[in-house]
Amino acid sequence: IPKKLVTTVSGCADDALAGVVACNPGLRLLQGHRVVLRDDLQAIRGRVALLSGGGSGHEPAHAGYVGKGMLTGVVAGTMFASPSVGSILAAIRAVAQAGAAGILLIVKNYTGDRLNFGMALERARAEGTDVRMVVVGDDCAFTKPGKAGRRGICGTILIHKVAGALAEEGASLDEVEKKAMAAAKVMGTLGLSLSPCSIPGSKPSFQLAEDEMELGLGIHGEAGVRRMKMLPADKAVETMLKHMMDPSSASHLSVTPGSSVVLVVNNLGGLSCLELGIVAGAAVRCLENQGIRIARALVGSFMTAMEMAGVSLTLMLVDEELLRLIDAKTMAMAWPNILAGPATTRREEVPAPIEPPRKPEDETGTGLSMARVERVLQRVCSTLLDMKEKLNELDRGAGDGDCGHTHAQAAQAIQEWMRSRPPPAAPAQLLSSLADVVLAQMGGSSGVLYGLFLTAAGQSLRGRSDSAAWADAMDAGIEAMQRSVPGDVEPQCPLGIPVPPEFPCIPHRYGGAAPGDRTMLDSLFAAGQALHSLRSPGADPLQVLAAAVQSAEAAAEATRHMEAGAGRASYVHSSRLEQPDAGAVAVAAVLGAVLE
Repeated sequence: IPKKLVTTVSGCADDALAGVVACNPGLRLLQGHRVVLRDDLQAIRGRVALLSGGGSGHEPAHAGYVGKGMLTGVVAGTMFASPSVGSILAAIRAVAQAGAAGILLIVKNYTGDRLNFGMALERARAEGTDVRMVVVGDDCAFTKPGKAGRRGICGTILIHKVAGALAEEGASLDEVEKKAMAAAKVMGTLGLSLSPCSIPGSKPSFQLAEDEMELGLGIHGEAGVRRMKMLPADKAVETMLKHMMDPSSASHLSVTPGSSVVLVVNNLGGLSCLELGIVAGAAVRCLENQGIRIARALVGSFMTAMEMAGVSLTLMLVDEELLRLIDAKTMAMAWPNILAGPATTRREEVPAPIEPPRKPEDETGTGLSMARVERVLQRVCSTLLDMKEKLNELDRGAGDGDCGHTHAQAAQAIQEWMRSRPPPAAPAQLLSSLADVVLAQMGGSSGVLYGLFLTAAGQSLRGRSDSAAWADAMDAGIEAMQRSVPGDVEPQCPLGIPVPPEFPCIPHRYGGAAPGDRTMLDSLFAAGQALHSLRSPGADPLQVLAAAVQSAEAAAEATRHMEAGAGRASYVHSSRLEQPDAGAVAVAAVLGAVLE
């Protein structure tokens, strides 16, 4: 049974609603019922009231859409279960007694919801209350929907918004009902999942293989129309939109070039925000390529299925009137309060800033052989590319597992740089140029640290070509990686509160590491100590370099037994760090490639 962070399984629906109400001063619970109402019920006197609801487990639906400009109230059931007739009737009575000029129930097309809301409607009418019901069925999954009809899924929130804006403007119940029904007929939704979902205390409702995804499933984990092999995001989006707009399907949405639509990219609960952004971009691009105008795009978690790793796409065909209602202001907390405007992947980019011209560097002394420089750099790059997976594996113990990726990124950037121009032969210019490349392209903390090292080492080499200069350059680079903030400025708190020097959240140093902290610095420092022999008269540079490589390799291996004192690994208990530090291993490999 999957883990869930709940207090009790039986009380999770009530606890979730209580938490939402506790944190939102515009909401109130209806005593004795799982019903959330607007705090300002007096404001609906003489206006149409809107009620919706359904099972819990779809948060932020449905309580997230209660507020001025959207719903007056919602009725929640237990997990994935329709609310009771008694609670629905209590909500209807509460808003009727507050003076509502008619009540519209907005219901998703599920048998339980239709039955319970329908029975409450009949009982309320028998009491003399003017109540209507709009049933939303926006699911485009089934080419031949059965007797139950199309399921109501994420598109329902757009009906909440359209009806809510009309009610806020003072429209009559007849008008709100008519326009809500019309809007429901010009939209469609389709879901795609990479994983199942589960309610607290229960096993997942279905299983998907590691290489499978399911098209067209419901928001309770009901079966979809097709299981297929995993696709890249852009191909998955193309498949979804093609299915939604397929004229041979009885549940398709007819969207033609020149149409204007509102697009909703909905996280079904467990998809990362990164993946959601990729899907959103792919959807906008795919629609644009078909000549469809995306008048508005809403991206986020709007109607979920617990922790399901999946996404649904909703399209609503809009004219100026519908778009005005979508744009109308609302206080509902789950509706995205963003600048209204069309979505496009063709938005003009801000021009890149112009780099100031570099001062020409005066280089004296003997330069390196260009052919030799290129050979060495190619060996270094090949070594790092070959080690990518090994470095990632070593780095996983520290949490993120990206060390190989960042070093491979640097290697590819250096290769591209060498293809675009010959590397400088002067050592100082060479290291300075390499610093620019890694700072621009490598990313991560490694990119900054290598950039600091190469910049300082390059500056130390200016005007020098003797062997001892390389020992000095190594020391300068290492010192730069540990250096205090420029001018040794004391850390400052943004609020002006004095910060003690030992305060851990305000670093005094760029890198902050020292030898023995289980970082790349351990290999560099060991190699630097060995290079000091270059200062001795008659020292053989190749022998000294070979000794430096051996020292770096030994230091990298020694990190296996060190307690991490800096970097991301310092947050991981030492007993879990069973491998040598990935950064230290990478440095030793780079030095070894230079020697070959």
